[in-house]
Amino acid sequence: MTADERLVKAVRAGLAELGDPVKAPQMRAYMKSAMPYRGVAKPERSVLLKRVLADHILPDRVTYSATILALWRDAEFREERYAAVDLSGYRAYRSWQDPGLIPMYEEMIVTGAWWDHVDELAIRRLGPILRSARGEVTPIMLRWAADEDLWRRRTAIICQVGAKEDTDTELLTRTIEPAIAEPEFFLRKGIGWALRDYAKTSPDWVRSFVDDHPGLSGLSRREALKHIG
Repeated sequence: MTADERLVKAVRAGLAELGDPVKAPQMRAYMKSAMPYRGVAKPERSVLLKRVLADHILPDRVTYSATILALWRDAEFREERYAAVDLSGYRAYRSWQDPGLIPMYEEMIVTGAWWDHVDELAIRRLGPILRSARGEVTPIMLRWAADEDLWRRRTAIICQVGAKEDTDTELLTRTIEPAIAEPEFFLRKGIGWALRDYAKTSPDWVRSFVDDHPGLSGLSRREALKHIG
């Protein structure tokens, strides 16, 4: 696969130009990031990406995937990985969002291994793909729910956040249940988030789920019932 090197260079050069050496260590400390920051806040990054992506239209999905992975794999600063995630969701390439991209997103989830990357990919990339191809993607999410990797598991739990009436409650149940007894914060928080979000659509279902699962952690339970009592 061949990436669009002009796009990659334009992103990196733009981020370098916008970088703030005062903000950079503060941002790194806040995110507890092993990778350094340039110090580019999201609003400035979004303006840059909007311009660069409009100026560098990718010809096909092979180039699209290769360019995302080039930004991601070779990143020296965390904003370059944010740019890879932004590119993956660029509206011009929406028609390419299908199960064939799951291996790429899986790599980004496992190697990104932190909520800022994982949550965006889980909810805004894998969620829509799941809803468009349930027969193919549901078994993958069920495997991830039982995986040893924390971030695959969190992805499986939260990938339906925002789905509203399109939520598959059987899948939601089967992705949450393997994690109920886990002490890991990001799993407990993810369970609570997924249930709290679905409670906006079906509060009775969420109340019943919480009642039927007394092993839920206090954190998960509080989050699930936060707006419904």
